[in-house]
Amino acid sequence: MSDSRPAEHAPFGEALADVGAATLQSLHGLELTFRHLHPPEIPSLREGAQRLLEGLELALAAFREVAPPPGAEPVQQRLGAGAEQVVEALRGFLEEGGAEGPVAGVLRAMRLHAQAQATLYPLVQVLPPVSRFFAEPALHENLAALEPAERADGGPSVGIHRAAAPDGGDRERFTLYVPEWLDPGEPRPLIVALHGGSGSGRDFLWTWLREARSRGCLLLAPSSRGSTWSLQAPPLDAAQLRAMVEYVCENWEVDPSRVLLTGLSDGATFTLLAGLSEGAPYSHLAPVSGVLHPLHFATGNAARAQGKPIYLVHGALDWMFPISLARAARDSLEEAGAALVYREIENLSHTYPREENDRILRWFDPGLAPSA
Repeated sequence: MSDSRPAEHAPFGEALADVGAATLQSLHGLELTFRHLHPPEIPSLREGAQRLLEGLELALAAFREVAPPPGAEPVQQRLGAGAEQVVEALRGFLEEGGAEGPVAGVLRAMRLHAQAQATLYPLVQVLPPVSRFFAEPALHENLAALEPAERADGGPSVGIHRAAAPDGGDRERFTLYVPEWLDPGEPRPLIVALHGGSGSGRDFLWTWLREARSRGCLLLAPSSRGSTWSLQAPPLDAAQLRAMVEYVCENWEVDPSRVLLTGLSDGATFTLLAGLSEGAPYSHLAPVSGVLHPLHFATGNAARAQGKPIYLVHGALDWMFPISLARAARDSLEEAGAALVYREIENLSHTYPREENDRILRWFDPGLAPSA
């Protein structure tokens, strides 16, 4: 808070700074926790989560006790709601688990971690620390580069867009992010990011939003029709994906030579199935922690892998899809003539390596650097 503000508002400013710092520290801590999530490491990871929880609970309690100055009530409500979601995410991760086992608590923590980011994101325009959290380090001292551009009435809209489920349910068809600072007339790259089993596009969006915002990429995070992608009948979800990409290209300026399809786990497996299908609109593929599905050979995908830029990532500690499967996929794709980059990460289990986004984007387009 500025020293020029009335003294009676100083307690609110101090409490806001404290809870904001604790919230963002906890969000970042959970991000690192999920990155290093490996069954033998869970006890030590929980120790760190417990410390974050204790600090955030204290800051949140103090924040709730102070009255905001006139006009600051919406900020207090939104920041408080986001902090509460992070508290619940930490508690979920700390749960030993009942009948459903510890995995249920971890999945709940991941969902709440994503939901907290969705709650907090609108504050990027009013709280610089929140804007820094959703920006790559190269832009932390130049947040002005991310400020919304002036737009003519009726131009393509920016920010986060959600497409409702066709059946009216709560599982949205997709979530789309368009960086607020983009020139609406300049064709931009498109990242299509596929969630893993039991996930959703709404949540998986946040795995890529920081990089998309910083580098000026449109980001499309679809949701599978069912609880996971149609791995046994690829055309079902592949056709839906293609329709989503067409919709984005019709309504925003997309460079068709720079369309990246990527995904985690089942989303990675489906990245190869859909990305190598006949007429697929994706220029580059980056599957993470998935497998090469047997249908790859039965559908003609192997022939279409010839010359295709593919960035294959897998963890040596993967307990769901052992590393031997990734090495077999590597060999098959190389034999098929793919333009393959293979990344085997020694300390990666079956989870998402967020730090790999930078390497993927530099491979995807070497000129696509954060817009500092």
